[in-house]
Amino acid sequence: MGILTLDQARKGLTYVVKSIPRGTVQAQAIRFGVYEGEKITVGEIIPFGPIVIYKNRQEIAIGRSLARKIDIEQVEV
Repeated sequence: MGILTLDQARKGLTYVVKSIPRGTVQAQAIRFGVYEGEKITVGEIIPFGPIVIYKNRQEIAIGRSLARKIDIEQVEV
């Protein structure tokens, strides 16, 4: 499977956040409540829009530019 970025994720699959670049990108992700090591499930992928993820019963919309910088890996089922 390997490492992907969040904007490459597929709807309905669960991933673990592997890395988030330090600095501004990490600060933005933390504001959304997204941290390294957390499991997320992709809910919706809006064409040319945000990626909607589910984490701890929350629905979070992450913009494409931020999603391109968050490394994820699919969780084995």
